[in-house]
Amino acid sequence: MTATFEQDIKPLFRERDRESMKPVFDLWSHDEVVENADAILERLRNGTMPCDGAWPDEQVAIFERWVEAGTPA
Repeated sequence: MTATFEQDIKPLFRERDRESMKPVFDLWSHDEVVENADAILERLRNGTMPCDGAWPDEQVAIFERWVEAGTPA
C-alpha cells in the first residue's frame, strides 16, 4: 500500500515539529513538504530532524517510501 500525505506522513510530524519549522515552511502542508522533501529526508536519515531526537527507522522508511512513490497527497 502506498503512503499518502494526509493519512501517513502528516501524522508523523508533531505539533511541536510544525511550530519549530513554521518560520521556514509548514510541515502540515503537502505542497511545502513536497518542495522540501529531499532536505527533510536527508535530515531524517542523519538523525538531525526532529531536533529533540531521531525518528525510529520505520518512520524514516515510511517517509522515504512516500518520496519514492512520487509524494502522493
